[in-house]
Amino acid sequence: MTIRRVAIIGLGLLGGSIGLAVKARGLSIVTTGWDRDPDVRARAAIRGLVAEVYETAEAAVAEADLVILCVPVGAMGEAAAAIAPGLKPDAIISDVGSSKAAVAAALAAALPGACIIPAHPVAGTEQSGPDAGFATLFAGRWCIVTPPEGCDPAPLEALSDFWTALGSKVEVMDAAHHDLVLAVTSHIPHLIAYTIVGTASDLEDVTQSEVIKYSAGGFRDFTRIAASDPVMWRDVFLTNKGAVLEMLGRFTEDLTAMQRAIRSSDGEALFDLFTRTRAIRRQVIEQGQDDERPDFGREHGA
Repeated sequence: MTIRRVAIIGLGLLGGSIGLAVKARGLSIVTTGWDRDPDVRARAAIRGLVAEVYETAEAAVAEADLVILCVPVGAMGEAAAAIAPGLKPDAIISDVGSSKAAVAAALAAALPGACIIPAHPVAGTEQSGPDAGFATLFAGRWCIVTPPEGCDPAPLEALSDFWTALGSKVEVMDAAHHDLVLAVTSHIPHLIAYTIVGTASDLEDVTQSEVIKYSAGGFRDFTRIAASDPVMWRDVFLTNKGAVLEMLGRFTEDLTAMQRAIRSSDGEALFDLFTRTRAIRRQVIEQGQDDERPDFGREHGA
């Protein structure tokens, strides 16, 4: 199966980056797109995020071999219903959502009988909107594909090849397992960031704005994560609540153990934990998931 025409529904960071990556890599693929926001459609056309921006979702997906839904996970069902009348019978329907089991269920309900293969490119920034996309977003990053049981191997291979062509490393995984893994690696860290930044905001009257004024590196990184799209992350937590709550329970237990160690002046327990987590940081770098340069490789001004 060959993908020659890709329709992108939702032209923000991820959708725009897909279109730009297809163009930058010189792939023999025609891209079309649609976004529910007319201002986004206009800006996407100006930036050339896709070859042609359509005024309706139905028109955008006509003749598409692959349709990628790049909308918040809570809007997947609505987006699928909008494209349904224009789909080719053999079109592959995929997405970029950060929770997979709920998305698979929503798409299956909206598009019975369609070839649905959910996916999650594990790439992004705290930016959003049509100006946020860039062609190298997926380069060297994982894309986790979560096919349903009994999935036809031909479209699965075609979708995997598409993401590989964009520079991604592809992993095939069960949807429920994906949701558990991402709860640990992405969802809980975002929840912590949102919470600690909110706590700092609540303390502003007490600290006389010194929390913001004297933000150290750790807090600055939390604020970067907490600047992520609120609609997207609201939907992620609501659609992956089971895995998030399970992992949050584990985290709460570990946090309680840390409180106990600090209260009892157990320096050995603290040192052992910090030594173990430092080793994990080195493994993240060795796996190519971050930069070993200081401050995460960020460039500093003169």
